Amino acid sequence: MTDSTTEREPGSLGCGPLWQIADDSRSLRQQVFETVRAAGRIPRIELARSLGISPASVTATSSELIASGLIEEVAAGPRVGDFARGRPPVALGVRGSALYVAGIKMSDLAHSAVIVDFAGDLVASARMERDGGALALSDLLREAEQVLDNALRAANLSRAQISSVGLGIPGIVDNEAGTVFWSPLLHERELMMRDAFAAIVGVPVEIDNDANLVTLAELWFGAGRKRREFVVVTIEQGVGMGLVLNHQLYRGAKGLGMELGHTIVQLDGALCRCGKRGCLEAYVADYALVREARTALNLGNRGVKSPQILLESLYDHAKAGNQAARAIFGRAGRFLALGLANVVNIFDPSLVLLSGERMRYDYLYAEEVLSEMQHMILQKGRPAPTVEIRAWGDLLWARGAAALALDATTRATFNAEPEAA
Repeated sequence: MTDSTTEREPGSLGCGPLWQIADDSRSLRQQVFETVRAAGRIPRIELARSLGISPASVTATSSELIASGLIEEVAAGPRVGDFARGRPPVALGVRGSALYVAGIKMSDLAHSAVIVDFAGDLVASARMERDGGALALSDLLREAEQVLDNALRAANLSRAQISSVGLGIPGIVDNEAGTVFWSPLLHERELMMRDAFAAIVGVPVEIDNDANLVTLAELWFGAGRKRREFVVVTIEQGVGMGLVLNHQLYRGAKGLGMELGHTIVQLDGALCRCGKRGCLEAYVADYALVREARTALNLGNRGVKSPQILLESLYDHAKAGNQAARAIFGRAGRFLALGLANVVNIFDPSLVLLSGERMRYDYLYAEEVLSEMQHMILQKGRPAPTVEIRAWGDLLWARGAAALALDATTRATFNAEPEAA
C-alpha cells in the first residue's frame, strides 16, 4: 500500500542548528547562508550582529549569494512600533527552489520519503507499507527506489532535479564509509549500501542509522535547534540513541557509537535480534513486547496475528487491567529506566528526548519509570535532566534523512565555489 502527499510549509521558521559560534572550516559565504537559513528570514543588520562581522561584509557576501540564486530579499514583516510609511522592511531568506533533496526512512513495516527544498521546507512526502522481514540488498533498494519515486511524483520533480538523497536504516551503520554492517532489514552483512543506492538513483547518497536521523531532525527542525547538547532515545522496532555535542551530531571515533539498544543489561539474558543476549532492546523493543505478548495473551505459537496487532492488543489489555499485560510493560519500563539512567550518568545531558512510535504506549514513560530513572542516576545536588516525550511518526525520521542530505549538499555547494578575494 502506498500513500503520497504534497505539502509546502511556510519558509519563515528556518531550519538547522541556531549556532552563533566561530567556525573557520566554513567559508564566509557558507556561514552567511546557513545563518540566513537557520533564521528563516533575517535583516542584514541582525545578520552582521549574529556573525560578528561588519555590515559591509554582509552586504557584499549577501549580494554574491543573491546573484548565485541561493538567497533572496523577502519581506521582513512589521515590528512593534513600526509605521506603515516608507519602504517596507526587507530581510534575507533562502531561495528554496534553488535546490531540492530527498530523505528516506526505511523500517520493518513501512518506508517513508520526503522531498525538501534548500530552505528546509517540506515539498512532498510518500509512505509505502510493507510486509516486514529481512531482504536481499537488491530487493530492499528496489523498495527504497519505489518510495523515492512516489515522493518525487507528488512533488512533480524528477530524479535529475534533486541534488542528493539521505537514506536511513535501522542497524549498525558507518556514515563516513557508507557501509551497513548489520541491519534487521537485510540478510547480508557489511554492505556498501550508500554506493549501491547512488548507482541506482544517479545522485549522491548519504546514509546513517535511523536513530541518528531522528536526532538530526530534532537538531534541524525540532526541540534541539537552540541546544548545545542533548540526547535522543528512540523506541520502535529497536532501541536507538543519538547524541548532539556542541551543536553537532556525535557518532564516535569510528562512526559506530551510541548503540544504546545493544548495551548489555542482563548477562545471559533474552536473545537480541543482533545475535547477542541481554541487550536492552531485547526487553524494550517491539519484538520483545510481541514475544511476551504471545504468552500473556495465551496465543502460544499460533501465527494468527501480526506483530502490530499483537502490540495494540497487549496495550488494550494493559489499559483494561490485565495484570500479565501490565507486568510486561512494567518490566520494559524498568529496563528503559536503567538504560536512561546509564545515559544520564555517562553524558550528563540537559535534555533527553524520548522519540518513536512506541511513545504512544504511556506505560513506557509512566511517572514510575522516570522516577526510577532518577533514583538510579548519580545524585549531583542538581536537578535531573529534562525528559520530553516526542511521539513523532515516520515523517520526522525521513526529514532527518533530508537534513543529512541538506548538510551534504550545502557543503558540496560551497566547497565548489571559491571564496571571493
